[in-house]
Amino acid sequence: MQGMGAGLGALAAAGPLFNANKAFAAREKELNILCWEGYNSAQVLDPFRSKTGATVKAESLTNDPTMINRLRAGEVNTWDLINVNNPWARKVMLPEKLIKPLPKAEFEPFFETMLPMFKPPYKWAMSENGSELIGMAQRFGPYSYVVNTDKVSRKTAEDTGWDLFNDPALAGKYGILESDDWNVFNIFIIAGIDPFKTHTPDELAKFEETAKRVFKGAKLIGDIASMNQALISGEIDLHMTGGTYSVSPARADGYPNLRGITPLKGPLPGGKGGIAWIEITSTVNNPNLSPLALDFLKYVQAPDVAHTVAFAEGTFNPVSQMGNKACFDLFTKDELDAIQWDSLQEEMDRSAEYDIVPDYDKALDLMNAAKRLRG
Repeated sequence: MQGMGAGLGALAAAGPLFNANKAFAAREKELNILCWEGYNSAQVLDPFRSKTGATVKAESLTNDPTMINRLRAGEVNTWDLINVNNPWARKVMLPEKLIKPLPKAEFEPFFETMLPMFKPPYKWAMSENGSELIGMAQRFGPYSYVVNTDKVSRKTAEDTGWDLFNDPALAGKYGILESDDWNVFNIFIIAGIDPFKTHTPDELAKFEETAKRVFKGAKLIGDIASMNQALISGEIDLHMTGGTYSVSPARADGYPNLRGITPLKGPLPGGKGGIAWIEITSTVNNPNLSPLALDFLKYVQAPDVAHTVAFAEGTFNPVSQMGNKACFDLFTKDELDAIQWDSLQEEMDRSAEYDIVPDYDKALDLMNAAKRLRG
């Protein structure tokens, strides 16, 4: 800290080359957010814009590694907040100094009113040694696959698990949601392999064979909207990757027969059958961080704003703030049904938490090659 102070003093003494006060003042009314969809919604951002008079820009991507690579490429100077899945803050971004810790005394109390699984010290919001608070948890959910229960019953889907995608009778009756990292996870699981470990050559060969078969058997590959439409029209009976996050808009539109499924068992640690994601939002290690970054993180903790985040345009999801009765009571019966609240806890219990695949790049190359074979 003494060295930092001396450095700033020297730059300030240089006169017009550097004016720290002016630099920071210039960002008092500017906030830039790199995120998954939802936080870029006008429903979430417009009230904050009105409240602060700020210019708020949010860019949504659908891949955590891409967002992180953009910070690595120099965009730490652009963004103030980054919103990604749970392991990246703790295992990658903090060690690489891409994000900075939050003031613990200000933010840790918010966890006290969250759902029980998020009570402090919540693992994914803390540094590896547990000393620093590195992000805030909000949206989460189980994410494995989705079925039309009129075609594949919930019981059959949960009992059979990932072997559904090994059944030759279902070839041509399922879709694949475009999501590289999740599809890598799921092809490992369909092959009976834990994705979150370093894999042997034999395991990678089995992954490759499974990827070729699974992609060959898919009726279509597409985004969330196309998967839900194909389920509704009867073009497909099920799809991987999927869950509450992807199917909730269709359920909210009156199709409760479409349901995210978490298998009862699988090859994940502890015999768990599915994977759950938990988003962590962190402050970027921007040398000119907007003071509005911390204000926004507090803003989205409020019960009404957390409910808006849960039901922002696009997809609908449970939020950690539902542990606060003032937030939970804002959810209607239909909204709770859309996010499968009835089975949420049991599905989270039988899910492993999203993690990083050590040899992801190798697996991704094999999967993309298998995808190209479709022609």
